[in-house]
Amino acid sequence: MIEINYNPDVLSCLANLSNDEVFTPPKLVNEILDMLPQELFQSKETTFLDPVTKSGVFLREIAKRLNDGLKDQIPDQQERIDHIFSKQVYGIAITELTSLLARRSVYCTKKANGKYSVCTSFETEEGNIKYDRLQHTWQNGKCTYCGASEEVYSRTDDLETYAYQFIHTDKPQNIFNMKFDVIIGNPPYQLGDGGNNASATPIYNLFVEQAKKLNPRFLSMIIPARWYAGGRGLNDFRNEMLSDNHLKVIHDFKNTADCFPGIRVGGGICYFLRDLQYNSEEVQVHTHKGDKVIKTAIRPKLQDGLDIFIRDSIAAEIIKKVALINPKRMSSIALSQKPFGMRTNFTDFKNKGSIKLYTKKSKSGFAFIEKEHVTKNSDFIGKWKVVTSRSTSVPEEDNGQVLRISQTFIAEPNSVVTESYVVVGVFDSEEEAKSCLTYLKTKFFRLLCQITIVSPDVSQRTFDLVPLEDFSSKLSDNQLYEKYKLTSEEIELIESTIKELQ
Repeated sequence: MIEINYNPDVLSCLANLSNDEVFTPPKLVNEILDMLPQELFQSKETTFLDPVTKSGVFLREIAKRLNDGLKDQIPDQQERIDHIFSKQVYGIAITELTSLLARRSVYCTKKANGKYSVCTSFETEEGNIKYDRLQHTWQNGKCTYCGASEEVYSRTDDLETYAYQFIHTDKPQNIFNMKFDVIIGNPPYQLGDGGNNASATPIYNLFVEQAKKLNPRFLSMIIPARWYAGGRGLNDFRNEMLSDNHLKVIHDFKNTADCFPGIRVGGGICYFLRDLQYNSEEVQVHTHKGDKVIKTAIRPKLQDGLDIFIRDSIAAEIIKKVALINPKRMSSIALSQKPFGMRTNFTDFKNKGSIKLYTKKSKSGFAFIEKEHVTKNSDFIGKWKVVTSRSTSVPEEDNGQVLRISQTFIAEPNSVVTESYVVVGVFDSEEEAKSCLTYLKTKFFRLLCQITIVSPDVSQRTFDLVPLEDFSSKLSDNQLYEKYKLTSEEIELIESTIKELQ
């Protein structure tokens, strides 16, 4: 052990801790900084802002690059460091604790003007890493800026409010009263909204939108990838991102752990580069697996007829072929949320009744109710129904949501389900229902679902890319591959991506 020189970066250790506000590993930060033109770090005029500073790792790594890049222009090291920290590198901390942590890792002391600070130019303790404690602006129980729940986040002065400074203002340009060339960071991803089952509202989109208001030459942020196809309240954000001709690069991680070790975010993670001097409807996509980029492709941001971003170029070709041959969609026969009017927490059921109810609130998985409890789609009570769990399965190996096949079944006539389940289709005969169930279990079907599943929930929208078939006979993957004229490469994608059912 004496011969081993082991000196780990404390910020790498911190990044491995699970937290709602994910800390960024230094290695990842440098990969993001590598996307920027490196001449930015050779100019005394370039200004950088991390509006969501936590550990200060972005500011620290930027300062290290500037320190190397400005050696010839500012030979004296102390003068160079003073210039970098006082005139080029700025941050806005997300909490009081992270403001102290960021100053410690950037200035080497929690007080920027302290005795041990590496910068001798500061007159204030905060230096250029701001933190102002703000309160949410409540209206009808929600914050008008971030959507946080008043019930959850209305707090006394001894507790953190999580009213993030960068997005709780109409004029972010006034925080520092200056223009930034580069805005970069890893924003908080969500806030509890007071709903059932620890319901949360995404907020990372608000940081991206706010940064755009400052009109930086370059903008890069690490955010959950679920905006590609879904996500609560993200439709406008997705449309804006995909219609933004300045969006130049996306690095895509289907498995969050490949980006953040030990962290799980359903749907994966991405980071992007927006460049004001870039103007194109195409984007360069780098697909990551493990510690490698396994594919790089120039792709259109928007595909004809779709309002979502398809992360895999081969999958995009499959979708295009399917749409040309069969434009009808399974989502047209799937029932919407709460198919028979009963929520997940419905418990007014009995051991006997006129209608069988499939519910996860019963130990046996079912109970009985009277017809009066069915407030929607009562015409379908007597039909055969193909049903799948509303909650998805999250395989450890790819961290992506998939259909929970173990909880997919046929609900017989005179039965209904609670909101815990999604009704994929309703049929007059058992044979049609069995054919549909066979179709649902094909790899072809499950791949097309997985593209749109970017949260822990299955919904009617999950089946938007799946073609509606004739259920007069059973279907197989080979039949579907032939019908839609899939190439060997496209078949290989399906076969390698979707697991065999046990």
